[in-house]
Amino acid sequence: MPQIDPDQINVILATDCGSTTTKAILIERVDGHYRQTHRGEAPTTVEEPVADVTVGVVNAATEVGELAGRRLVDDEGRLIRPAKEGEGCDIYISTSSAGGGLQMLVTGVVREMTAASAKRAALGAGAIVMDTIASNDKRRPHEQIQRIRELRPDMILMSGGTDGGTVQHVVQIAELIAPARPQPRFGHGYKMPVIYAGNKDAAQHVADVFDDSVALSTVENIRPVLERENLGPARDAIHDLFLEHVMAHAPGYDKLLQWTDAPVMPTPGAVGNILQQIAETRGINAVGVDIGGATTDVFSVFDGVFNRTVSANLGMSYSISNVCAEAGFDNILRWVHFDMDERELRNRVKNKMIRPTTIPQTLEALVFEQAVAREALRLAYLQHKEFATTLKGVQQQRTVGDTFTQAAGGQTIVDNMKLNLLVASGGVLSHAPRMEQTTAMMIDAFEPEGFTEIAKDSIFMMPHLGVLAQVHPQAALEVFERDCLIFLGTCIAAKGAGKPGKKCFRYQIKSDSLNEAGELAVGQMKHFPLSRDETARVTVEPSRGFDLGGGSGKTVEREVRGGTVGLILDARGRPLTLPEEEATRKTSLQQWIAELKLYSD
Repeated sequence: MPQIDPDQINVILATDCGSTTTKAILIERVDGHYRQTHRGEAPTTVEEPVADVTVGVVNAATEVGELAGRRLVDDEGRLIRPAKEGEGCDIYISTSSAGGGLQMLVTGVVREMTAASAKRAALGAGAIVMDTIASNDKRRPHEQIQRIRELRPDMILMSGGTDGGTVQHVVQIAELIAPARPQPRFGHGYKMPVIYAGNKDAAQHVADVFDDSVALSTVENIRPVLERENLGPARDAIHDLFLEHVMAHAPGYDKLLQWTDAPVMPTPGAVGNILQQIAETRGINAVGVDIGGATTDVFSVFDGVFNRTVSANLGMSYSISNVCAEAGFDNILRWVHFDMDERELRNRVKNKMIRPTTIPQTLEALVFEQAVAREALRLAYLQHKEFATTLKGVQQQRTVGDTFTQAAGGQTIVDNMKLNLLVASGGVLSHAPRMEQTTAMMIDAFEPEGFTEIAKDSIFMMPHLGVLAQVHPQAALEVFERDCLIFLGTCIAAKGAGKPGKKCFRYQIKSDSLNEAGELAVGQMKHFPLSRDETARVTVEPSRGFDLGGGSGKTVEREVRGGTVGLILDARGRPLTLPEEEATRKTSLQQWIAELKLYSD
């Protein structure tokens, strides 16, 4: 890759080659700041009859160029570089999830320890983890070998043992992979990439087990000691092999790799990258979600620790039946404020699976789809919390109080009270008819506590910015703050439970446009308009048993930022429970809907 001087970059072209659509954006320096100026898209062309991903890239770039009045592609179908007056770009970068993205198999000795660390490394690099093979996963060796043979992953990540620890069990895992002779998904002319990131003392023994049918590379141990994870070297190796093997053998990617000025990244890896960058720069804890038709990705950064999970069975079209089965119709319908015929709803669900691109045409259909979305998001976040834990196998000091709160084997590091920023993306969230609806879905599903900013990705620009952050962090952060994120507002929510109607907290809000004071009872919500460019000084005084970030019953004073929706005070309590009695539940829903102006003025 050529050395890039950030000061010389004025025009940036970025693409995201998705499984169906290639999305291109143009970023330009305007008045000394980087701004996203134009966007275009075209069908991805990785499949037959075209079977060349660069054709879709050129088509998307041509559309952006036409919109911008800037010629980006020459007569031979090549990108024009460097930028000159009225044509070309200074750098071109790309991400990709075409062809199903990066699919991996991970292995470890103990499923809850080294194998879990390997899974974290793979997910963080943007992979879909097809399966986890471990010594204690309760499958017999011949079943494990058969499973490895069936999968056809893009690559395998092997972990196991702390440095100086077990050698025998790590070698036994290698002895399962070697006879299975797994075949890579793309092409037959190259060897299966295997990354070994386990006990360094076992590295040579593992190498002796494999013949030349695999391409073995060894990196530092993912879990050198029980108390510490070392995921960076394995993630870097995954990215390198993604470029060398997976991308190089997918149709047209060899040409794309020659075009780009930075390594092509898997789309989810790039999204995680920009979230980590923004959390580190602003010194905050952040959670992001991308809900699609088949899967829901959740990303989090808490105290500098990054985690990503893929809920492969939770989505809004292909996987909508799974959401209904896992959540149950009762849980979905609790978010609906009028009567619905369950049989008709089941037909609606099946229709969405058959015709995944359809969008709601009636208010009833919209309310139902957003109810399903709340449950899909809630379940995906629960799965994320179970995965994003402190390291299992580590001896933890316990006090008497901890005995009742500390989960066996590892506590979740996800703490909603410490959460500063919640970011929404994905069709049902990004394209909701009203910003208030997006905000309400995020609050109901994620149940933020204390003071939390809520934003949405305007046009799913985070992948482009994630790869841009590798070569020009300043440009990535400027565009992220100014154009990518639409700040919806701030949610202030009390943690705790109480009787509906009893006092939850008192509030006082002061800004240029607001001077409000009052009190909220348990079960109420209150909305105040506060624009994105405005801040307000908010003082909240919770009743005993409720916490708004300072501890039970303690007053909190903080400056908050507004947004397109504004300021939302939530006194429904946490964890959030809806009234069981149907008439009361519907009345409560109608009050919240009216307060937030979700469906009508």
